[in-house]
Amino acid sequence: MNLKKKVLSVSLSSLMAISAISLVSAPVSAVGNGPGAGNGSIQTSILHTYDSMVEYLKTEDAKQEAMDLEIIGQTVKGRNIYLSKYISNPDNPTILFLTQQHGNEQLTTEGALEFIKHLGTNKTKDVLDKVNILVIPMLNADGAMGDVNFSLDHYLADGNRHLTRYNANEIDLNREHDKPISSMQIEVKALYENVFEKYNIDYMIDLHHQGSTSETEGELVSGSILYPTNSEVKPDVLERSKKLGAVVYHAIENTGWGHIGKYNGGSGQNIGRNGAAVRYDISTLLFEMRGMSDHYIESYALGQKSNGYLIKQTITTLDSTVRAIADGSIDTVDTSFWNSLPTQTNRTGEESDE
Repeated sequence: MNLKKKVLSVSLSSLMAISAISLVSAPVSAVGNGPGAGNGSIQTSILHTYDSMVEYLKTEDAKQEAMDLEIIGQTVKGRNIYLSKYISNPDNPTILFLTQQHGNEQLTTEGALEFIKHLGTNKTKDVLDKVNILVIPMLNADGAMGDVNFSLDHYLADGNRHLTRYNANEIDLNREHDKPISSMQIEVKALYENVFEKYNIDYMIDLHHQGSTSETEGELVSGSILYPTNSEVKPDVLERSKKLGAVVYHAIENTGWGHIGKYNGGSGQNIGRNGAAVRYDISTLLFEMRGMSDHYIESYALGQKSNGYLIKQTITTLDSTVRAIADGSIDTVDTSFWNSLPTQTNRTGEESDE
């Protein structure tokens, strides 16, 4: 469904949301041994709600000639799932950015929205001529809004809005990817039927959040990355996935405020980065940002003082990858860092939660 609008409409709520995202322009301090778990209050009020996100997307759609906004399906509770797409030439390489399979992992969505706005500037015209970009900024809108069929009373965020990992049926959407499409939860089914099956996708970055106390070499990480690890992934798909990771790694590590580790993730095809790589030969990368927007475990949630650098990290990730694909430098990027990249460990023994 094409939602192209000819009339620009900006409400007070969307202006407030956009102002909140301007945090990324603030000075960013070093991440290693930076803000501890829970530094600052755990707030959801400065994050986009589902409705303000939709308004933001429609506003950008009206402003940007190159952008199309598509509804790919609905959530359990009937919320539309949006795909922002930039397709100038179907023969161009195509990358998908997927955020919020887990509803309590929202700072990647905030970064993705800011990136969408960035794509409407003159700075990216040369990029959009050479690469197709697909962005799903909130797959699990019910979880993001706390509109679920189970209690969230034990969650930590202040205020009356909680965010949860699960969809409304209390199902982890990132454990659905090995099922027949007809048997998947409705949100993942929409992803497969109307994105994976419809578009010829070459690359995907699946953006998540992990706990706040993961470290390598004694320093807290700003995030961790991992290529597909299922044994059925083809060697060429795996190699391109490692190149995708190399682009992200070098872009973040060179900022001076990022510190990246290797994620200790599972090999099951039920996980998104593995399922898409096996089923569609998509070269995939998992990026687990540090800390979550809400949780019932204190060491998983990270206070709002860390929001700025995590949003900025997402924008850097998305921008660096589309530029590397557009100019072809991804094909020659050095992947040898993977041989020495330390696998993260957790200071408090918390479990991995990809």
